[in-house]
Amino acid sequence: MKQYGKYLFLLPGLLVLTLFMIIPIAGTILSTFFDAGSFTLAGYMQYLQDPYFLNILWVTLRTSLLTTLICILLAFPAAYYISKCRPRMKMILLLLSIFPLLTSPVVRSFSWMVILGKGGIIDNTMALFGSDTSISILYTPTAILIGLVHLFLPLSIITLVGVMENIGDDVVEAAKSLGASASTTFWHILLPLSVPGLMTGSILVFVGSFTAYTTPALLGGRESVISTFLYQNAVTLNDWQLASVVATIMIVLSFVVIGIMNWLAGKVAVRGGNIRG
Repeated sequence: MKQYGKYLFLLPGLLVLTLFMIIPIAGTILSTFFDAGSFTLAGYMQYLQDPYFLNILWVTLRTSLLTTLICILLAFPAAYYISKCRPRMKMILLLLSIFPLLTSPVVRSFSWMVILGKGGIIDNTMALFGSDTSISILYTPTAILIGLVHLFLPLSIITLVGVMENIGDDVVEAAKSLGASASTTFWHILLPLSVPGLMTGSILVFVGSFTAYTTPALLGGRESVISTFLYQNAVTLNDWQLASVVATIMIVLSFVVIGIMNWLAGKVAVRGGNIRG
């Protein structure tokens, strides 16, 4: 009986999640399949056959995947360096990494508007070097990408540091002593052992980027992503039925991409495990 008693501590959390997350999400998804009491897929057909919506979906998916890839590429070397630092320096670097999370996304987005906009810091810097062309990255997919990378890079670093600090130096030294080159050590030792951190960080960054609203709304302007399109349907047009369809598509696509990421992570881990064996 004592063995099952510890599971009672899960009940309050499970109850809250069920009441305030699972039931509302399930109700939202089910409502998209019924119109006037009859089963229908008209809402999905309307969006999946609309080139405008498909373009928004593609831009959002591409931006989210690029954000995830860039965050991984930037976070991996930074996290490895931080994980090998002395405790005091590691704490300082982690605090510097976490610091952007303490600032509101609205404030960060407005700061990027000053930097990327026409007459902004980049534009004025180019003028100092004699450029006659006005450069304005603001209100483009590139601006959204920059803002999202700035927003979610700390999450990638934190999750990778937690995994990499458990990779012993003796493992790397053993690989080198057996004649493994730096690239071989990376591909067959460091990368497979870092898969749990890469997986967690990638999921956090992708889902956050795919569903982000504030940063795309401020830095994208008229460049719509699926979150701003959802807001437009729900609040501006007051069409909650179609907004629910968009939300369901977002949920399904998120799970599909996460499943693909898990599959790829398993391939990398198995490859590394076979070579180590």
